[in-house]
Amino acid sequence: MTIPSLTLNDGRSIPSLGLGTYKLDGVDGTSAMTAAIDSGYRLLDTALNYGNEREVGDAVRAAADLPEPVTREELVVTSKLPGRHHGYDEAIASLEESLGNLRLDYVDLYLIHWPLPKVDRYVDAWRGLIELRDRGLARSIGVSNFTPAHLTRLIEETGVTPAVNQVELHPRFPQTELREFHAKHSIVTESWSPLGSRHADFTDEPVIRDVASELGVTPTQVVLRWHVQVGAIPLPKSGDRDRQRENLDVFGFELTREHLDAIATLESGRLWGGDPETHEEF
Repeated sequence: MTIPSLTLNDGRSIPSLGLGTYKLDGVDGTSAMTAAIDSGYRLLDTALNYGNEREVGDAVRAAADLPEPVTREELVVTSKLPGRHHGYDEAIASLEESLGNLRLDYVDLYLIHWPLPKVDRYVDAWRGLIELRDRGLARSIGVSNFTPAHLTRLIEETGVTPAVNQVELHPRFPQTELREFHAKHSIVTESWSPLGSRHADFTDEPVIRDVASELGVTPTQVVLRWHVQVGAIPLPKSGDRDRQRENLDVFGFELTREHLDAIATLESGRLWGGDPETHEEF
């Protein structure tokens, strides 16, 4: 399957759907990620705090030996800076650590994982990411879980706008105002946990199931298509090859205005309590 791409504000491109890799680790994790690449995924999303950067790097190298080889240059590898490494020098050292884990010369996208405003070092960390981009160790740079206020401060104090902001986003928490801010500043939105979790599975919602039945697709595909149509890049995680393919197969149908309006009735707020103003991650 071929995934359409979006253009970042730095001129680089990024697939409009990617693979979340949280908890895909060990030999099985590498195999699952390699299978995903074989199925058509080209965006792999990891983080230093996920503890599986080595497995992601192994999958990147294994892709070169697939029946239809996929080169390093065809893949977009993302990693993230943990809170304990906020700061200019710390950010540079942290990516160097991640590159050592990945055994890669660069990452395609590097994000500040959380803003940690109580620590108040995210602007210094952002300056470190700018330096990493200038050195070519990170091709594109962005953030995760930042609010409009955090983003505005980065832009005003450094003159550099993040290419991406990866946030909690799903039909129950559509982040309309934040997405409007992103559009105004040409920031691409990525969605973590786009399908919820086993404790909060909104693919079971009657509204979603009704749309899926009408279109002849699965509820999961309806939710992922919703992300695509609101302009966000979903990052569903699955280690199952069939589910990976199902998640990828969302570019052959469209939701109507009526479908989108019906899904909008599900809005209820955050599912995980991850308020960027208070959440701490180190």
